Amino acid sequence: MTPAAHQPPHAPSRHAAELRAAARHMGRRRFLTVTGAAAALAFAVDLPAAGVASAAELDAAKIGDDPFTLGVASGDPLPGSVLLWTRLAPAPYQADGGLPRERVVVHWELAHDERFRRIVRRGTALAHPEFNHTVHVEVGHLDADRVFYYRFRAGSWVSPAGRTRTAPATRGRTSGLTLAAVSCQAYHDGYFTAYKHLAEDDVDVVFHLGDYLYEYAVNSVGGARKYTDRTLPDLFNHETVTLEDYRLRYALYKSDPDLRAAHAAHPFVVTWDDHETENNYADDIDENGNPPEEFLLRRAAAYRAYWENQPLRRPQLPDGPDAQLYRRLRWGRLAQFDILDTRQYRSNQAYGDGSHVPGPESDDPARTITGATQERWLIDGWRDSRALWNVVPQQVTFSQRKLDLNPVAKVSMDAWDGYRASRERVLAGARSAGIENLMVLTGDVHVGYAFDIKDDFDDPASATLGTEIVATSISSGKDGAERPANWETYTKANPHLKFYNGRRGYVTVELGREAARADFKTVSAVTTPGAPITTAASFVTEVGDQGLKPA
Repeated sequence: MTPAAHQPPHAPSRHAAELRAAARHMGRRRFLTVTGAAAALAFAVDLPAAGVASAAELDAAKIGDDPFTLGVASGDPLPGSVLLWTRLAPAPYQADGGLPRERVVVHWELAHDERFRRIVRRGTALAHPEFNHTVHVEVGHLDADRVFYYRFRAGSWVSPAGRTRTAPATRGRTSGLTLAAVSCQAYHDGYFTAYKHLAEDDVDVVFHLGDYLYEYAVNSVGGARKYTDRTLPDLFNHETVTLEDYRLRYALYKSDPDLRAAHAAHPFVVTWDDHETENNYADDIDENGNPPEEFLLRRAAAYRAYWENQPLRRPQLPDGPDAQLYRRLRWGRLAQFDILDTRQYRSNQAYGDGSHVPGPESDDPARTITGATQERWLIDGWRDSRALWNVVPQQVTFSQRKLDLNPVAKVSMDAWDGYRASRERVLAGARSAGIENLMVLTGDVHVGYAFDIKDDFDDPASATLGTEIVATSISSGKDGAERPANWETYTKANPHLKFYNGRRGYVTVELGREAARADFKTVSAVTTPGAPITTAASFVTEVGDQGLKPA
């Protein structure tokens, strides 16, 4: 199956009028005064044509320092295809990465074995300066359900080797799959220790559920990391706004050795939340009340840098401030993954955001967290699904989560609780499609939760429609606590909440023919490096009998 077979139709930019208005004022925008050319580049969607936009070619033999400082990655495994990624950056903390604005020929190899004695495919790709010397290689015509090893070469420099895999054949009967779910990795809040352990874990694929990057300033000692052996440059010590800002921040994050190790060990399937652009934005509305046309320029820069720095395929390449990130992957007949984007198309948060009791504004049926097109795509995909498990990797808490014990409790206006009509339409779609084994994967909240998804969240005796597994943060929120201060309140207010833990870490889920098992794995600290990993709790939910039970 070709990559395009899994993709929704790619629509042109929804914001042409706003962009034209913004373009008339680009020179006067505060955040474009220094890097206007780089920001304008965010709207260029086609790869440069040889001999036109990128005429000069750099002799890779002249690269004097290791260009593979940011490692390698792979993503979005298909039955006959893998996506390989790297970026050339001999000096990653410089805006140009230490390379001139010239294209570079990069060689790649894919092998059956770690020593690259049995080469399956090899080829070349161009690292264009217009794309910050990133490389995205889609390798096709591969055997399904196989592990492969890959590496890149530029001049005399050879990258670290990565390990990836193809998905099983679409109609294949697969006995099992182990996935990991991760989210929220604020560099300034601590070390990425959980990634070190994940790199050594035995999983087939990693789902990143958002907040891969934070827009906030990182000071010279790396915030809570409190470096004593290095001094970070001042260019990280401000909020990201321009394309150059976002590119540099990805360089900082990807310079972390534990993140690089996890990417090299496993293929990732990524989706964004808010902080890859700006906290709690909704469609073209930012949190500071700036004009939409101004925010869309920032969003275009953020989306462009995201695609450049993630193992994403060509259909996800942004068109200005718009990008088709929601997509569908399959793991044989065992699982269908509908990866959502609950940020780009949502209605503005009701009641000014924050926590609030539900009311006419939040419950307006016209409101949406997915947008109408994505909602239809999700439900139509369920109707066509032949998978045993239907899994929805997405961003914000899906299940009802009362925040207090009052008769009418406050809920989060940024989560699905702030879009209850949207949630009910989605659950109605799952019921009408006959989806029996539904699992939602969530990030965002910097804690681990395990929820039963109820037909009526206010009636514990109502039917359980599926389960929601919420992955805690990698580092956001610093060390956290096993039982946060609101633990007792939340567990009493939400009887469908079966687990709540505030430490950092990740979760693994084994999907089988008879049951699924979730293991919540936590580290004791992230403000100091090297913490061990432990399994805080484990749960199972059975095929045809949804509901989380302690394992």
